[in-house]
Amino acid sequence: MTGTPNGSAPAHPEAHSDGPVLALNSPKLNGIRRLTALETVRARIAMAVDLGLLSPGERLPPTDAIAEALGVGEITVRRALGSLCADGVLERRRGRNGGTLVAEQPARGVVGAAEAYHGQSAEVHHLIDERTVLECGIAHLAARGVTGAALDELDTLVAAMDRAESWAEFHSCDERFHLAVARATGLDASVGTYGTVLRRLYAYYLPYPLAALRDSNDEHRALVAALRAGDAAEAADIARRHVETLHRTMFVGLMG
Repeated sequence: MTGTPNGSAPAHPEAHSDGPVLALNSPKLNGIRRLTALETVRARIAMAVDLGLLSPGERLPPTDAIAEALGVGEITVRRALGSLCADGVLERRRGRNGGTLVAEQPARGVVGAAEAYHGQSAEVHHLIDERTVLECGIAHLAARGVTGAALDELDTLVAAMDRAESWAEFHSCDERFHLAVARATGLDASVGTYGTVLRRLYAYYLPYPLAALRDSNDEHRALVAALRAGDAAEAADIARRHVETLHRTMFVGLMG
């Protein structure tokens, strides 16, 4: 995302496998690297319920959309949802209005793997700061050389996020948007460096209320307007505010 967590290519390098998540070289990710893909899905959904980001009775997106947003395979998502139903976090309903929903009185604090995320608070804040530095520089450079084709692509992605029907769909578009801004600089090296930091941070994103995500899309829209106007200072400032808010809105800012 986004200015809030917190959605084309899978979000993470190990997408569509059931092996350990995020096989990156950075030792700072050891806390979640020890988790299997199944455990990461369970932890992220359970934490979203614990923090009130997913409300009782709320219907989850289709498994394929969750799989793309969280960078895992559909089989992994189905297994994770089934186990969360068994734990009392989620429930399944049959019929026309059925599906997988947050339980009306969900069990909380029952997924031990969530502790691996809780223990990474310092790393997440560090990644947010690292992304802020890169995002400001990218926005500044993109404003100086963005092409009409790049602006059209960004407009299309903003419109897609306006239409998104779930946090999962929004998240996939959000990643594509920010990578498109990086490509608009014309610097291949910046895309690679930024993409690595972005995906490392996205490994910690949780499902998030769609209304809040739509608010963050207003910042995307403002950024595109600044790029179109060639206002490098305004673009950089929008990018800074968009990312810095993650210190408050990601789970590290919601745990108290």
